[in-house]
Amino acid sequence: MSATDALLAYSLAALLLTLTPGLDTALILRTAAAEGGKKAFQAALGIDAGCFIWGLFVALGLGALLAASATAYDIVKWCGALYLLWLGIQLILHPRQSFSTTQGDVSAPQSNWFIRGMLGNVLNPKMGIFYVSFLPQFIPAGQPLIAWTFLLVTIHVVIGTLWSLTLIMMTGYASRLLKSRRFIRWMDRLTGGLFMFFAVKLALSHR
Repeated sequence: MSATDALLAYSLAALLLTLTPGLDTALILRTAAAEGGKKAFQAALGIDAGCFIWGLFVALGLGALLAASATAYDIVKWCGALYLLWLGIQLILHPRQSFSTTQGDVSAPQSNWFIRGMLGNVLNPKMGIFYVSFLPQFIPAGQPLIAWTFLLVTIHVVIGTLWSLTLIMMTGYASRLLKSRRFIRWMDRLTGGLFMFFAVKLALSHR
């Protein structure tokens, strides 16, 4: 895969994953509805910071691990492929019927929403597992691992920030859309199919 192909494929995948409702989406919508766009944007920046922190952990740790041996690479590859496959099957067979945007405490006006957004991301181990299993397959052979990891994380962050701004500006409409059972099921199944595709792609990849 060429560098251009890798960036295009990853950008498309990152866009779809960003549009799929999750904890970050809920936090942005709850904060925008309860405390306004400024606080919600602070939360979005905190989420972005959390992505970069996970990117640092993954880049340094994964680089050391993959440099150690071919066996380590194969272990990471197959664990990542199985994880993505399991996620994909679960989303396709058991899509969510609803998505709550009202849970959680947003009543404290003095809350530091940047810290809340960052900690919510950093303390979510699924984020690290996902980065470990997802990012390596979009790094072309022979390219610097750390630089490419941060490039991919930056693309994810830019897409996520634009989506957060869209949610903030359209809080009411977005909340109604994300309460639609049909929309939630469709997005979950589409994302599940994407996960399964990349699980197979990762399993067939070579060092």
